[in-house]
Amino acid sequence: MISIAVHGGAGTILRSKMTEEKEVQYKTALEVSLKAGYKILTEGGTSLDAVTAAVTELENCPLFNAGKGSVFTYNGEHEMDASIMRGDNLAAGAITAVKNIKNPVVAARAIMEKSEHVLLSGAGAEEFARLHQLAFENDAYFFDQFRYDQWQLAKKEGVVQLDHSDDKKFGTVGAVAIDKYNNLSAATSTGGMTNKRFNRIGDSPIIGAGTYANNNTCAISCTGHGEFFIRAVVAYDISCLMEYGGLSLQEACRKVVNDKLVKFGGEGGLVAIDSKGNICMPFNSEGMYRGSYSEQSGLFTAIYGD
Repeated sequence: MISIAVHGGAGTILRSKMTEEKEVQYKTALEVSLKAGYKILTEGGTSLDAVTAAVTELENCPLFNAGKGSVFTYNGEHEMDASIMRGDNLAAGAITAVKNIKNPVVAARAIMEKSEHVLLSGAGAEEFARLHQLAFENDAYFFDQFRYDQWQLAKKEGVVQLDHSDDKKFGTVGAVAIDKYNNLSAATSTGGMTNKRFNRIGDSPIIGAGTYANNNTCAISCTGHGEFFIRAVVAYDISCLMEYGGLSLQEACRKVVNDKLVKFGGEGGLVAIDSKGNICMPFNSEGMYRGSYSEQSGLFTAIYGD
């Protein structure tokens, strides 16, 4: 059964700040992403192509903290991270602390397919992207007034912030999918934290923490407070609970997101899909921009828990 699920960030997304117009914009963007991925699946394409296309659409949308909508660092720059993984052979690629690459998820995939490495960073990763003729954009392309204002406020207050200034939103984007060949794939992309310093890296480019895919179990893409997701090895932990503990996808997700993470203060959520095409989109925060598209349940998007 072909299926795809995407997220555009979890966190304390305040209803009081959510206008009807803004809600429509977010849901429309999620739909565009889902349709791009699902079209590939219906035409017999791979789950890898589907998650790449879905995340690329979200990276190109300034509403989300990835690609074009990435937040500003302490130095007024954009440092982006992304990763991708395929479940059939556990191949993976990731990129971290890169600047000016238009679609970091495409760069992560290039690392997976065209190098013997998994994770490349900074200037070296950018050099690799240029060697493989990937698209770059100038700083103006990544500038967003809303993000700039967030950064100025964060600098003034001397804090590092989780994407939004007054509502704690983690704007990471991601996708998981299963294709007609029963292969699973996952991809994640982010701009990190507003006003971040010292080349801080979160969970998004770390295989097993923010992204994981294994045909025997599931595909996972996370969004949340990265330091906690790294310490909890969230994505791999869910797979392990299924593989070694015999838990279902729903049971494993609930145990990790609503129990393990909550106990030591980790806020966020994830999208997950198992080898049977079942989808789970848990979060322990007030909301998560999310959606799914499958043969069985059709197209679905949501922001809050109800």
